[in-house]
Amino acid sequence: MAKKTIHDIEPAAKRVLVRVDFNVPIEEGRIRDKTRLVASLPTIRYLSDKGAKVILCSHLGRPEGPDPNLSLRPVATALADLLGRPVAFAADCIGPEAENAVAKMQPGDVLLLENLRFHEEEEKNDTSFARALASLAEIYVNDAFGTAHRAHASTAGVTQFLPAVAGLLLGRELEVLGGALQNPARPFLALLGGAKVADKIPVLENLLDKVDGLLLGGGVAYTFLAAEGLEVGRSLLDKARIPLAKEILARARSRNLALELPLDVVITTELKEEAPRKVVDRAEIPPDWIGVDIGPDTVRLFSSHICEARTIIWNGPMGVFEIPPLAEGTRALARALADSHATTIVGGGDSAAALQQMGLADRMSHISTGGGASLEFLEGKVLPGVAALEDK
Repeated sequence: MAKKTIHDIEPAAKRVLVRVDFNVPIEEGRIRDKTRLVASLPTIRYLSDKGAKVILCSHLGRPEGPDPNLSLRPVATALADLLGRPVAFAADCIGPEAENAVAKMQPGDVLLLENLRFHEEEEKNDTSFARALASLAEIYVNDAFGTAHRAHASTAGVTQFLPAVAGLLLGRELEVLGGALQNPARPFLALLGGAKVADKIPVLENLLDKVDGLLLGGGVAYTFLAAEGLEVGRSLLDKARIPLAKEILARARSRNLALELPLDVVITTELKEEAPRKVVDRAEIPPDWIGVDIGPDTVRLFSSHICEARTIIWNGPMGVFEIPPLAEGTRALARALADSHATTIVGGGDSAAALQQMGLADRMSHISTGGGASLEFLEGKVLPGVAALEDK
């Protein structure tokens, strides 16, 4: 699925509408995490340096109509600091305010439009709204992988009216994730954790025929342990998906795939830092205790697989990493990934947050900027925001 990118267009003096993902945490007008802004800089700089008039658009939060607390105005200020050049701001994303701001632009200028979701038509992929947004520009660039799984006006609708290509960030995501799924260096290993079995089952089903090994930890593992007939106490459990977990285990065994579940787990009585906790064998979880992390034997087993792998996809922490004593399994495997010689690809969301927290993010080959989008990509789904771009 090779898509055209900004390297395939001539942007000089053109008005270029760029869909970015600036859905960042803001407190009292200050941005707490600028990771997504930094990730967008290469595309913005490339277009600006080429003499394009760069018109940025993004959503922020889930407003119900205009909301000053969810304005992108503070983002324009922070982005200007990072870019080292001015970033103008338009108080709306369509209509006279946006049109007037665009009319004032000179080649190389950068403009940020107000929150797309101040208009309910954005999420409805309304044609009139998409046309109004597209009318501001001559070329459309999608550089927001985190929203590429949504068929919204700014990700899909605008492509009906403008030539549409990928930005450098989106292009890199497609190259890395697509390469891992289609032509990975082997052994190819998937390490899956997190809380929601519902999110991971489709990924597992798609990866079963692609990977050489699967390691399951985090809350996901307890549904699979239950599928093996084990007591999991008050651990996270998706009873409705136990039959699916049994099917996946049977499929893995039928093709001699190494699908590893935790050998031992850290358990506690409640999700509090000061609560009692201990390590037990996976078959010895008491009915009134909760599994909250993988144990040391599991860390050794999983690490041995990581050492041998040449390509690794990791999505989801191994425990309740937000509580420091329950983060050791996640920390240990993050270190194993950092020390490995494999191409290491990390899904967004909690896995990325854990790596940032541990200072290991820069030792991964690639950290995806799209939590939900990367999961759907790994499921093998067609992402509307990607499908709408022009093929090479």
